Amino acid sequence: MAAPKKGRRQAAQGKPGRTLVLIMIALVALTGGMFLSGHTTPRLGIDLAGGTSITLEAKNEPGQKNAINQTNLNTAVDIINNRVNGLGVSEAEVQTQGDRNIIVNIPKGTNAKQAREQVGTTAQLYFRPVLAQQPSTGPAEKPKPKPSSSEKGDKGDKGTDGDKGDKSKESEKPQDKATSPSGTPTTQGRSVTDGLKDEPTPSGTPTGDAKDDADKGKGVKAPPPPDPTAKLQDQFTKLDCTDEKARLKVKEGVKPTDPVVACGKSGDGKGWDKFILGPSEVNGKEVDDAKAVYDTQGAAGWKVTMKFTGKGTKQFGDITGKLASKQPPQNEFGIVMDGEVVSAPYVRQALTSGEAEISGSFTQDEAKDLANILSYGALPLTFKEQSVQTVSAALGGEQLRAGLIAGAIGLALVIIYLVAYYRGLALIAIASLGVSAALTYTIMTLLGPTIKFALNLPAVCGAIVAIGITADSFIVYFERIRDEVREGRTLRPAVERAWPRARRTILVSDFVSFLAAAVLFVVTVGKVQGFAFTLGLTTLLDVVVVFFFTKPLMTIMARKKFFAGGGKWSGLDPKRLGAKPPLRRSRAAATAAPADSTPKEA
Repeated sequence: MAAPKKGRRQAAQGKPGRTLVLIMIALVALTGGMFLSGHTTPRLGIDLAGGTSITLEAKNEPGQKNAINQTNLNTAVDIINNRVNGLGVSEAEVQTQGDRNIIVNIPKGTNAKQAREQVGTTAQLYFRPVLAQQPSTGPAEKPKPKPSSSEKGDKGDKGTDGDKGDKSKESEKPQDKATSPSGTPTTQGRSVTDGLKDEPTPSGTPTGDAKDDADKGKGVKAPPPPDPTAKLQDQFTKLDCTDEKARLKVKEGVKPTDPVVACGKSGDGKGWDKFILGPSEVNGKEVDDAKAVYDTQGAAGWKVTMKFTGKGTKQFGDITGKLASKQPPQNEFGIVMDGEVVSAPYVRQALTSGEAEISGSFTQDEAKDLANILSYGALPLTFKEQSVQTVSAALGGEQLRAGLIAGAIGLALVIIYLVAYYRGLALIAIASLGVSAALTYTIMTLLGPTIKFALNLPAVCGAIVAIGITADSFIVYFERIRDEVREGRTLRPAVERAWPRARRTILVSDFVSFLAAAVLFVVTVGKVQGFAFTLGLTTLLDVVVVFFFTKPLMTIMARKKFFAGGGKWSGLDPKRLGAKPPLRRSRAAATAAPADSTPKEA
């Protein structure tokens, strides 16, 4: 049984060139794939290329249990990624980190403030009927109804286009409008209004027939209806939307099924309005698509078009149908995002086609922001902004140069040490380092477009540390070979006998390094993961290079006279190594030889 085993081993030893060819083919294939993909350099992280990095942490809302899971996190990643791409950012990186964090890396050249507002917004989106509304100029206000079209001195009242004649009011405060795609938009000021199901409104607001009489100039007013619930009215009265803390507090514990008070930017974008809103009628998740478009045929300017899902079409048709039956201005609904009213358009008819558009004094950025929020919908989780880091391109370039210089210095010191101590063997070590570096570079470059891997500064540090780990494997093997030479063996058998012992040591050492990298990758967050990933990758490549390049190359070099002859510059000179006398082939001959005899020179 021993003979066949030996034969197989000798056959494997006699064809090391095949192994070298295989690894070179793999290297050429990876390099070709790199050029074919169009990516010839590794993707750089924010700290090297410049940009903004935002860390979001998922939080459980009151009453939620086990909402934070991988499925919801992945859904949130897709929505945030679409949201960022909606800003025109083509190379943003959005990925989960740990079991509750999402990292958003946005490259340089992007409006950092706008991006931060988009990705940091949870966008819990609802369509709610407006029950009451008034400007917020300070605390302890009383809800005051806006005058009807007849009370404003409307000189051009034409049916339902009631406020057309009030030119000064229109220019003073731009308003939102909502129409069907084929409808004609009209202008209507916001006011204290009735709710979806004839909820009471603040006193003084004309309603029903009284409103019709007022519009006809008869001056007849209906008796003031009762106020909203005492608690809601008290909240509305005390709410000061000009206070940021008050705006944040009013969003806490809000349920979509309850009427609420809320704040929203006024039409001119300079002040704040406050609202009483009815329960949600349509969830933002039912918006299938939304786009910002410019009206080239009319005077609407920038507007936002919406398409609803099947369920959303029915819900939106129901709410617009009920609101359209009301007399102006009791036909408004609020688009509420994260407890804040982002727009409050009105409707003139039921919109049952599943499509609608919102127009009214939008700027291009405002229209795109609203469309982005509507299109990419509500996140399944609530997120808290944990950290934000912005790095300039100049600083990133300096850090990259510093990292490359540190790597070059480390590599140069390793090479100097190898040449000084191992001499000729250093050529094999340098060649192995070159193959390892080439494999590392091509794989990191290919991982950029495939798994969004970005080379950051800690990752560069991991690559520098890997130089020492790879060189350590060569040193272990070389020292085992030298041990065999010191025992009196010639180089070819010394190379083969040293390999099993060196192989075990190398595998154990690399396993410990890989285990440390894996643990570090799992338990850490942020850029430290870049260090752990690079360390783990280069550790695996070290095993590949030592097994499939260094060992076969050493077997081939052992047949060459420069190394086999034990020359002074080979690094394997028996005299320098203090080698014992050559081992005898015959045990009997070895026993017959005097113990203190001096072997003749070969």
